[in-house]
Amino acid sequence: MTGHLNIYGVYVPTLLAMMLGAYLLKAGLRTLLTRLGFYRFVWHPPLFNLALYIIVLGVIFTFVPGLKL
Repeated sequence: MTGHLNIYGVYVPTLLAMMLGAYLLKAGLRTLLTRLGFYRFVWHPPLFNLALYIIVLGVIFTFVPGLKL
């Protein structure tokens, strides 16, 4: 992988695409956790959301094969 994605002639950095995917997954997880009432047990929800985003981004980064930045 070259580090760039070609989307209709526009080169987008792979990391940017992964960050967008991680944000969308985190938003879905946040909605699910809110509906389950999980945030009643969380001390600082914005800090938890940031940590959740970093974990999701790390998982995506780990499972993309052949990534060389």
